[in-house]
Order: sequence, then C-alpha cells, then structure tokens
Amino acid sequence: MIPGLWLDASSWDDVVPTLEAAGHRVRPLTLPGVGAPATESQDVGIDDWVDAVVQRVDATAGPVVVVGHSGGGNVAWGVADRRPEKVSRVILVDTMPPPSGSGISEFPLVDGVVPFPGWDFFGDDAADLDDETRRRTAPTTKSVPARVPTDELQLNDDRRFAVPVTVLAGGQDEAELRGMLAEWPAWGENFDRIQHVEVVKLGTAHWPQFSKPELLAAEILKAADRV
Repeated sequence: MIPGLWLDASSWDDVVPTLEAAGHRVRPLTLPGVGAPATESQDVGIDDWVDAVVQRVDATAGPVVVVGHSGGGNVAWGVADRRPEKVSRVILVDTMPPPSGSGISEFPLVDGVVPFPGWDFFGDDAADLDDETRRRTAPTTKSVPARVPTDELQLNDDRRFAVPVTVLAGGQDEAELRGMLAEWPAWGENFDRIQHVEVVKLGTAHWPQFSKPELLAAEILKAADRV
C-alpha cells in the first residue's frame, strides 16, 4: 500500500484492519527520503520509490495487489511496469495511471525539500476533511524529496497494460473520468490501452483514507478479491 505525497505508512492505519480481518497480508509502506532533510534526500527520485516497492514485491511469494493513493499511483503503475508478472491488480485511489514521461506535480521547495502545504492549499480536494480530522492528520505529514514530484516516470514494458486496474475515484464515475481524459490525449490514450479496467465512484474528496476509511477499505477489498 503506497501513500501519496507527504504521507507515510501510518496514513493507512484506519484501512488496514478491515483488509487483515478478511485474510489479506497487508504491507503499508513509507518510501525513501520521506521526512528527511535535503542533505539526506536530495538524490532520491521517483525511480527510488518504485525500486523500494519492487523490492517488497520481489520478497513476497505469489501475486501481489498494489494500492497507490494520489502520487503513489505513479509509483504503483511503475511497479506494474517493472513486475507485470507479479502484480495481479493495481488499485488507484483518486488518481490515474500516468503515461510514460509524466511527473506527479510541482510544489514549492523549502530548504531543499517539498513540505506539506497544509490542508487549505487543496481547497475542494480536502472538502470532506472536518476540523478534527485536519488537526489530527496534519502533524503526521512529512516532507518529500525535492525530485520526487517532478521526476518523469519512465515506463518500458507494455505488459503492464494487461494488469487489471481498479480506479477508486473520489467524485467521478467512468463516463465523467473518460470525458476528463479526452481533454488530455496522452493520458486518455494510455488509459484506453489498459485491457481490464474498472472505475468505482467513492463520492469522497481526495483523501478517503482519512474521511471515509471504512468505505475505502471495503472497496479495496472488493477489488482485491476479484483477482
């Protein structure tokens, strides 16, 4: 389970128990350089994040379901590209599989790292996070290495398109999602190449692991059990 930017393994804490109770072995991850100063993280890029997850996949017997939230979706899709024979499904939480050469986004640097900009920065994307949830979760956020958000993810193995993908979209159904992707041809063409894809509308904003963890866990479980 791969967190998005500024989050670590603990961001999945309210989701993991439901998956474990259903019999799954769950491995929430903290990725390299998260929370580290620039002197320790300046050389960490998106490839290092993908490598870290691939190592965990390689150390696991049997097929693996890879879950990625937000920018962690780029990492999840990179893992599917590196290990298409091992990844049985990719589950993307409010994000899309990127075309090769894409980055996550660009955010301001402070002291050589990318700090969490605060919940208010995200506007409607954080609309369903109440004041208590914001107070509780903001202290758990951490900086990310400067390179990670803007590094281009290079994808090389077209076998990734045969890996089933479930998109757990916050506010869009499949028709709405495809309509949006039609405005971004490279992303739309990439999405169209996936042989087995489903879109589930959660009816949440961008961080359902905080706002609706029971719902998110249930939908992850449904998708994982379709493998």
